[in-house]
Amino acid sequence: MKLILAMDLKNNLVVHGKSGQREGYKPLDWGCSPTAEPQGFVRAIRPKSIYIADLDRIERTGSHDTIVRQCARDVSACYVDRGCRAPDDQLDGYHIKNIVGTETGGDDLAQYPGGLLSLDIKNGRVIPSGRDPVDVLRQANGWKFEGCIILNITAVGTESGIDRQRLDAMRSAYHRKLYYGGGVSTIADLEAIESAGFDGAIIATALHHGTVPIAWIRRGRMC
Repeated sequence: MKLILAMDLKNNLVVHGKSGQREGYKPLDWGCSPTAEPQGFVRAIRPKSIYIADLDRIERTGSHDTIVRQCARDVSACYVDRGCRAPDDQLDGYHIKNIVGTETGGDDLAQYPGGLLSLDIKNGRVIPSGRDPVDVLRQANGWKFEGCIILNITAVGTESGIDRQRLDAMRSAYHRKLYYGGGVSTIADLEAIESAGFDGAIIATALHHGTVPIAWIRRGRMC
């Protein structure tokens, strides 16, 4: 199973996110990197793949496009959610894979020609529609995305663990590549995600706390 390092960008720095409370996000000045400067952060950790959430662009307060392109050159794949709001609102560049989040992507997700879908979930419901994630995943089989990320925003940065029963239901509902992020706290959580048939997991806090070996994120897979 793939392992992808998550990076939230705000005001040109990597920040530590928790439960989607973005106004309180602070620069990540602890963990596996001696710097919160994004390219230095990537070069210190040396992940195979990264997931970037451009929080400024998602909230329409700025953009990290140049920084994202710089970071993408140092990895094999850079998955980026930059608050895409229309099919032509995507970022081109070396190693970049665009993510369309339900938070910003609009009501007609069937219009997008590709990339990855992110089911942005708060308190068990997809935002902003309030729908059940399993129902949305079933519908998403008819859309053109290459795969989907289950992003449990409520659990981000909390190491609160995962709902293993829901993993099985979500995996059964969707027939393309499926990734999970939010609340992963232990190797046992990763094993449960893998056992449920997911193709990858997106992690950050567990890595910085030393729960998941840095060698795994550098290889880009569980070992």
